Amino acid sequence: MTAVNERLAWRYATKKFDVTKGVPAEKLERIVEAVRLAPTSSGLQPFELFIVSNADIRANIRTVAWDQAQITDCSHLLVFAAWDDITADRVNMMFDLTNEVRGFKNEGWENYRQMLLGIVADRGTEANYQAAARQAYIGLGAALIAAAFEAVDATPMEGFDPSAVDEILDLKSKNLRSVVMLALGYREAEGDWLVNLKKVRRSRDNFVTEVQ
Repeated sequence: MTAVNERLAWRYATKKFDVTKGVPAEKLERIVEAVRLAPTSSGLQPFELFIVSNADIRANIRTVAWDQAQITDCSHLLVFAAWDDITADRVNMMFDLTNEVRGFKNEGWENYRQMLLGIVADRGTEANYQAAARQAYIGLGAALIAAAFEAVDATPMEGFDPSAVDEILDLKSKNLRSVVMLALGYREAEGDWLVNLKKVRRSRDNFVTEVQ
């Protein structure tokens, strides 16, 4: 297997974290950087990442997340929060940033800006949020792979009340909506029922269709 596949075979959705072990700052930063570098449609990065280490806040989130212990027992809880709308201001912010970083304007790029502004205006707020939320999952995927490379255990989590988490983290004031969470830490093998079970995936023949 290639290195990436070996790490993906190693990882699993950790069910119990060792509360005595914290993820070192340098490992956490490399995972976060992978999220920041993740590809997104039109390069908009239409989501933000919240690193929740505050114990009281995590305890509050746990109450609206099916009482899942990983939320409070992990080292760090990442919350992926998507833009509540892909507005003209947000589109222009990213296109202007691109021009600033690259040091020039490109006619084709500016034409694409105008086309995209028309698309998001026609699509409407909710559809724009859904589009942004899908991009957040690309960031989640990058975080999962990066965590596996760092030998950090991770549990992706959709089982929570987004509106309640939005309130706890005051996301509405930032024009954001929570999408998915990722608990990071180190497995407590003695108490994790999943740790020694074989990874189950469909066979390649039952999963992949080659269109030639």
